[in-house]
Amino acid sequence: MVGRKQESIELNRLYNSNKSQFVAVYGRRRVGKTYLINEVFEGRITFRHAGLSPIEGGDSSDSPLKKQLKHFYNSLIVQGMSRSRCPDNWMDAFLMLELFLQEKENGERQLIFIDELPWLDTPKSGFMTAFEGFWNTWACSRKNLMLVVCGSATSWMTDRLINNHGGLYNRLTYEMKLEPFSLGECKQYLLSENIVMSAYDMVQSYMIVGGIPYYMSYFKQGFSLAQNVDALFFKKNAPLQDEFRRLFAAVFNNPETMMSIMKAIGSKHYGCTRTQIAEITGISIGGTLTKALEALLASDFITKYIPFGYSKKEPHYKLADPFCIFYLKFVENNNKLTSDFWIANTMSQSIVSWRGIAFENVCFNHIDQIKNALGISGVSSEQSVWSKRKDDESGAQIDMIIDRKDNVINMCEIKFYSEEIAVDKA
Repeated sequence: MVGRKQESIELNRLYNSNKSQFVAVYGRRRVGKTYLINEVFEGRITFRHAGLSPIEGGDSSDSPLKKQLKHFYNSLIVQGMSRSRCPDNWMDAFLMLELFLQEKENGERQLIFIDELPWLDTPKSGFMTAFEGFWNTWACSRKNLMLVVCGSATSWMTDRLINNHGGLYNRLTYEMKLEPFSLGECKQYLLSENIVMSAYDMVQSYMIVGGIPYYMSYFKQGFSLAQNVDALFFKKNAPLQDEFRRLFAAVFNNPETMMSIMKAIGSKHYGCTRTQIAEITGISIGGTLTKALEALLASDFITKYIPFGYSKKEPHYKLADPFCIFYLKFVENNNKLTSDFWIANTMSQSIVSWRGIAFENVCFNHIDQIKNALGISGVSSEQSVWSKRKDDESGAQIDMIIDRKDNVINMCEIKFYSEEIAVDKA
């Protein structure tokens, strides 16, 4: 397994402890949460279950609750429970799980893995009440039991589980946010797959799919970067052609609203204020927009910053997820694209300009590595941009300002070129 060394150490430490453990693993969809748990605990999972995706409606006339309960019951049957009857509610479902685990009790560690937990919490299902009862009444008192839950709906995981103020308040024993791969980890991953790229192309691959292992798994050995990009996005039935919509439908209850906010923020290079977002989308500037922005921030699709010299009352929001930036720029609502679009246009002005802007985002996503290279990793700082335009469109711009708490400011000029460049006064 590439990367995830510290995460693996922590999960094994928790598994080997002599007390009950309730662990929540969350992070952006496709970041590798399920893969991590499967790899670390291979051969040690007593019971596993994954919620049904809300995207796949299917032909059944059953309610979402009934589908989830039937699927949970089937997981129990497949993993060794004697057939009885499908539970009518989540209270009965978790009672079945308790009885199943008691039957398998042999004194050794029991690990329960529930994947995509937010999908189980369908409207008016009573899931959270039953889940609280399962942990608080039975599971938490069993020293040999470890419960691991995963979720891609980061806002649900933080609001309903991690920051729960009800029956699960302060019940989690460990939370783990799984981050996308850094550039260094992307390099390790590609090399492990025997995919050879120049540093120039490797950075571009990050600009396109970010550090998302699932997306990188589609890269083919022997293909150039341009060939891989066409195969992923632009050829007929390309695997990531509809990924943006699938991604938001799987994570949010109101995907259309969230996508409209993303498009509004993406329409401006340095992002938008709340007022600008409200004007572009028509969404009220009140609680609805606030909750939506908080959910997008929690999922790392956007970032919030104060432009240098601005009041703290004027935060800006800008896109942070490389995949979303690329998709909205080149794939969304573009029906005129040919199957060899990227190869044919790799040196076009629009793609050259995109590279420069996308590389700035790469740098902001790697601010910890940049600060480490500058020898200031221990100094608290805020990162932002600064620009000033005159009426005649002339002006000045600083791509990255690192405003440090030790009264020093680093000004960074960010350029993406395949050769050396000199920064002159102009």
